Amino acid sequence: MGDLDGRTLLVTGANTGIGKETARVLAARGARVLLACRSEENGRRAIDEITAQTGSRELELLSLDLGDMTSVRECADAFLARGEPLHVLINNAGLAGGRGMTTSGFELAFGTNHVGPFLLTSLLLDCLRQSAPARIVNVASGAHYGVKGIDFEAVRKPTKSITGMHEYSVSKLANVLHAQELARRLDGTGVTTYSLHPGVIASDIWRRMPWPARAVMKRRMDSPEHGARTSVYCATAPELADQTGLYYDNCAPKQPGGAVTASLAGELWQRSVDWTAAA
Repeated sequence: MGDLDGRTLLVTGANTGIGKETARVLAARGARVLLACRSEENGRRAIDEITAQTGSRELELLSLDLGDMTSVRECADAFLARGEPLHVLINNAGLAGGRGMTTSGFELAFGTNHVGPFLLTSLLLDCLRQSAPARIVNVASGAHYGVKGIDFEAVRKPTKSITGMHEYSVSKLANVLHAQELARRLDGTGVTTYSLHPGVIASDIWRRMPWPARAVMKRRMDSPEHGARTSVYCATAPELADQTGLYYDNCAPKQPGGAVTASLAGELWQRSVDWTAAA
């Protein structure tokens, strides 16, 4: 018997890197884990690997492309059709170093790392409330410290910077703001929220970086096993049950960047509502 028996958790981007390690640890502790992945083939391979490692049979696959709002809605519908509770949503999936636009018309990093997770979370909120106590965990990044705000015109245009890293930092700022605004709006519901820096991890989030740069960067990074620690902590630690809206680094609360303000969080929320409703 594991300490998470009877708990259902959904992890996005769980076919590789931090997401797969997070799913593995949760499954080993007895949780029922749904892996929401863009690639069905890679998702099924991840489930086979986790089953072999943990013996868990409580693993299911959902199809999810966060850059496509139609796919996000279909993923949420597929989960809700099961009639299951949802005790923890871990918004883990993301990308860095890419350039372009998402299918839904947003700058690539911002659309994939914020707009898609925002919509998925919104569609699952009622289920999370009904399953309370429940948690929402946003895997953000310390990169958010490097930006001063969000250019709301730029996020509707193709990536401007050469490396895409400025846009990535903006999207991670949005993750922190999203968790804080959710905490305000969910106060008293039994649903708590968290954002976190997983560390600088050698994972597939860097898959769109040019190969020579990607190879050099990864040699200096930590493992996905290390990167999953804070995600699992925020998703499961009993001592965090009464905490909400905080930002964590290395399993400890930390002051987020100066751009994380209630006013910007509120503006981002309203714009995100409008964008996803219009779609």
